[in-house]
Amino acid sequence: MERDKNFVLGVFEDEDVLLDAISKVRGSGVKIHEVYSPFPVHGIDDVLGYKRSKLPIAAFLFGLLGTCLALTMQFYMMKFDWPMIIGGKDHAAFPDFIPVTFELTVLLAAFGMVGVFMISSNLKPWAQPRIFDLRITDDKHVVAIDLATNAGLGEEKIAEVLKSSGASEVNNKSFE
Repeated sequence: MERDKNFVLGVFEDEDVLLDAISKVRGSGVKIHEVYSPFPVHGIDDVLGYKRSKLPIAAFLFGLLGTCLALTMQFYMMKFDWPMIIGGKDHAAFPDFIPVTFELTVLLAAFGMVGVFMISSNLKPWAQPRIFDLRITDDKHVVAIDLATNAGLGEEKIAEVLKSSGASEVNNKSFE
């Protein structure tokens, strides 16, 4: 059974103060669990040190799979399954295959990206989301710091770092 998770939350009013605070908090040796914001904040992924997403690679591979499946399906149908001579053209008239190939490429790339995103983000239909603060969907930015990953630092030290970085309030949150 998983033990309780305890977090220290720093609530921020402004995104510019938030970006400066993230740099200060990380600079003081505190590991940030996640930052929650009601809207996208430009540059936050660089400040948090996130690496570039591998989602475009997955999109390319799923698109390539769609292209291969579309060409294989059409070639099989026109050459072996139900061969038809239309307008005196060859069975494998690849220019005629372009629209279906394009559509299947886009379809599989889109479905593949959605699936990879859902898996990598741990978004399952049966999962219960952790709501750190209801105001993150309205007008507040929240920096969540997991106490278990920052065991060397005390809760008071983390709260002090958040306050000195510009947090309007510092709260504790526990999940079972």
